[in-house]
Amino acid sequence: MTRTGLVALAVLVALWAAVAALFVSPWWWLAAVPLLALAALGVWDLAQRRHSVLRNYPVLGHARYLMEKIRPELQQYFIERNFDGRPFDRATRSIVYERAKGTDAEEPYGTERDVYRPGHEFLVPSMAPKPAPEQPPRVRIGGPDCTRPYDMALLNVSAMSFGSLSSNAILALNKGAAAGGFAHDTGEGGMSEYHLRPGGDLVWEIGTGYFGCRTEDGGFDPGEFADKAAHEQVKCVSLKLSQGAKPGIGGVLPGAKVNAEIARVRDVPQGKTVISPPYHQVFSTPRELVRFIARMRELSGGKPAGFKLCVGSRSQFLAVCKAMVEEGTTPDFIIVDGAEGGTGAAPLEFADHVGTPLTEGLTTVHNALVGAGLRDRIRIGASGKITTGSDLVKRLVQGADYGNAARAMMFAVGCIQAQRCHTNTCPTGVTTQDPRRARALDVGDKSERVRRLQEATVASALQIMASMGVTDPAQLRPHMLRERVDPYTVRSYADLYEWLAPGELLAEPPASWAADWEAADPDRFSV
Repeated sequence: MTRTGLVALAVLVALWAAVAALFVSPWWWLAAVPLLALAALGVWDLAQRRHSVLRNYPVLGHARYLMEKIRPELQQYFIERNFDGRPFDRATRSIVYERAKGTDAEEPYGTERDVYRPGHEFLVPSMAPKPAPEQPPRVRIGGPDCTRPYDMALLNVSAMSFGSLSSNAILALNKGAAAGGFAHDTGEGGMSEYHLRPGGDLVWEIGTGYFGCRTEDGGFDPGEFADKAAHEQVKCVSLKLSQGAKPGIGGVLPGAKVNAEIARVRDVPQGKTVISPPYHQVFSTPRELVRFIARMRELSGGKPAGFKLCVGSRSQFLAVCKAMVEEGTTPDFIIVDGAEGGTGAAPLEFADHVGTPLTEGLTTVHNALVGAGLRDRIRIGASGKITTGSDLVKRLVQGADYGNAARAMMFAVGCIQAQRCHTNTCPTGVTTQDPRRARALDVGDKSERVRRLQEATVASALQIMASMGVTDPAQLRPHMLRERVDPYTVRSYADLYEWLAPGELLAEPPASWAADWEAADPDRFSV
């Protein structure tokens, strides 16, 4: 029986009890009063649009919000679990939810973090803070080969595919991006009408399955790609090499989720499990990768083209840098995805043990591009557990130009981390293709939450930078971020990591980079 049918049945039972109380015996009021109250609550739950859980689980869903009142221990254990099964930081979760709802995220008393714990990071305030800029700066994406550059916001919606997410979730994300003036990465699952309908700016991501520009045998279709990349809402095109949560393996979309609409968007058979291979067909060497990115830019009519990866071997990335230098062309952007990034489904061993964390990935990519004399042509995006303004500032210090958020945006559209993403039974309608569950997600309400979250997070980042005496991200320096390396020692990022000078790798590589630079071959990905 559907949720509406259950509520209707509850209303009928409650009315029957009330009639019995009026005409049979007043003792029936003992049953009629609570039944009428529950029936009224169920009707209200179905009618309201603010809480997806209550729309999908009238009456019973209130248990979830009761748990929120009993915090932090019970709430954290039963509800607020991370995608990889570990507890998600309660303070961070509170900040994200409160900002999405447009309420004050401030709380009394001090920090809940152990500031003397090794690994604790902190940003350095200035004795001469500056006023925060009234308008957030934007990042110009587009190198010398790009004829249609794009001004990227400091924080954007990270890659999440239609199919993994419901149609209403995609609509809410894109509508929020359109209202807030930031970009929405499509993910590798193709570009659907739900990405296009609200009018938000898009970064069209192409993965190893080439969904949406795919030939019958699973190859890349340049004609279809050019046609779709020409859409006015597509501002950038991106080639996904790997994903932080599961680098080196492809994605899986269960057949139960592959309805006729998703099959059409992805150019795949309906009802069959869709597997993205772990490798690309369009390139096999660093040089071929660089050439294909240039081809994507050409096919898109001169729009910015780039790629996304979870960093692995430093010599392999340096091989790509050598190929850029020798070919005389570069991507317009590179998105670095950290190993701490989330996903709807991944082998636990990959989530826990494979891939480079975002900090090391960012510093590696930034320094490699600087050392190869390429950094001024390429912008770097950061993705991987960016949920607050302080997260964003830290990533800018570490070498990024802008950030992308997935997890925080999912919270904004209603995710409660039920960890049913791969089962098609998401209780809030975020990660399901069941239309009855998906319709519980109210697009108007959740899109406004997405807009508010992005706006508040960027405002927080600018406020933090102003407290550090900085008015523009370009003024951030490694010494402004510090880490406690043991209970008695604090070191800045200027000391923790080696920062190369422009062109240093081309002139005389430092000893710590010399072996990797020597091993880097633009014509093969050496192991």
